[in-house]
Amino acid sequence: MREQFLNSTAVRKRDFGRQYEYLVLTVNAGEPVGAARKVLTEHAEYGKWELERSCIYLGGSRRYWLRRKVLRVERTA
Repeated sequence: MREQFLNSTAVRKRDFGRQYEYLVLTVNAGEPVGAARKVLTEHAEYGKWELERSCIYLGGSRRYWLRRKVLRVERTA
């Protein structure tokens, strides 16, 4: 599965004001939709990401914006 996404990119950003962390996945036009769906499902299940936005461009490439809450850990001792 990972061989299909060698040309894809993932960018991870953090929004300090809203307390969310963002992951932007870009899938190239020639890659199958099923493989992209599988990667998105893995991120959602294991990384606790949720799909915020998706966009399909004219050339056939797709971009997905995932986000998750940043958990603040307070020191107890």
